[in-house]
Amino acid sequence: MDDQQPSAAPAPQRCAFFFDVDGTLAEIQPRPERVFVPPTILAALQRLHAAAIPIAVISGRPLQQLDRLLAPLRLPAAGVHGAERRAADGAPRDLALDHAQLQRIGAELAQACADHPGLLLENKGIAFALHFRLAPQLEQTAAELAHDFARRYGELLSLQPGKCVFELKPRGASKGEVIRAFMAEPPFHGQVPVFLGDDLTDEAGFAVVNALGGHSIKVGEGPTQARERLASVTAVDEWLQRLLAALP
Repeated sequence: MDDQQPSAAPAPQRCAFFFDVDGTLAEIQPRPERVFVPPTILAALQRLHAAAIPIAVISGRPLQQLDRLLAPLRLPAAGVHGAERRAADGAPRDLALDHAQLQRIGAELAQACADHPGLLLENKGIAFALHFRLAPQLEQTAAELAHDFARRYGELLSLQPGKCVFELKPRGASKGEVIRAFMAEPPFHGQVPVFLGDDLTDEAGFAVVNALGGHSIKVGEGPTQARERLASVTAVDEWLQRLLAALP
């Protein structure tokens, strides 16, 4: 889709804001545990939240990690691509999953990855990410492993490619569906949805936001269904400052 720079930040009082984290609110790092949200972005989120503007974060990370990254904020959030969700009232809205089987799959995948030094397995408990950012020569190996496990355990897991990663996420987990779920609930219901994301997993969110007549904003380069674009995490920070300037 042809996309353009946002001409102006939308009027915040009429909107509900959804943010991806890695690559959107925070720079991607060589290892996931090194990621941090810049203080200026965290402060902007705090101001929006304090102004009673509906905001939520939607990430591939588990909720526990999101809370650590955003502390002291505790926002409505969806983790593991929507498999975990905390509604605005704090109530959990998680997918029903076979945790015992997922634990067995995780152990099997760890054994398979042990044969390939440099291939980083991130076990999220209910999802598994194969990172090859530190060993780009292992991209094909990571792809073959991920496709094999997705084929063998397709009743539980689906394959989600990303930036230097192949992720096995719970079947039915979708950033698009979780945005739709938030938009059906207060305080999001009746607002104009705005979603910022940077990766392939965010495309489902862009599609839903487009269908709802909202603002879909791709961060960074690459083809996208988003209708607007910001160049970088720094540009997101600047966009947030313009948004804050529009608050009464």
